[in-house]
Amino acid sequence: MQSDEKIQAHLVSVWRESKNFFSIGGKEGMLVLTDKHLMFVHKTEAKMRWWQAIRQRQVISFLKSKNTMIRHDGYNESNLMEDIKNKKNIQMSFDDILNISHEEKEWGSILLLEYKKDGKQQKYQYSIAQDWVKYPVKEPTKYMKVDWEPFVQYIKDRQKFTK
Repeated sequence: MQSDEKIQAHLVSVWRESKNFFSIGGKEGMLVLTDKHLMFVHKTEAKMRWWQAIRQRQVISFLKSKNTMIRHDGYNESNLMEDIKNKKNIQMSFDDILNISHEEKEWGSILLLEYKKDGKQQKYQYSIAQDWVKYPVKEPTKYMKVDWEPFVQYIKDRQKFTK
């Protein structure tokens, strides 16, 4: 992340699942769109109390409007710069993205992302969870129906090449 980058969209309670052949399970995190990168942050320095409040506020926001181009109070560029130092968090430039699209399922909306990072091609599916079960492992039980189109279009408009 560069010092002049600005957050364009910030989504919490995002469930990421690999679409590779032998993968199981997923991870919860934040999907952050800046003017130059897309980042998936699942190791954050943000406080648990903040996370819970923002997650609830985001659900209410999506019930009013499906637009994914939202930002949350209490998390800014300096917080993101701190979080992205953790190597477990993923940062990709728009040109690392080979394919990006979205689909509507009966149970919710998904963002499909295929990218190449460090010579490896990765495929992931992202969705926004509304409710969670915590036992035996944390997993979403209910997903949100959102409009991924502005999010996808923002990235496609800034890529040097598109499929």
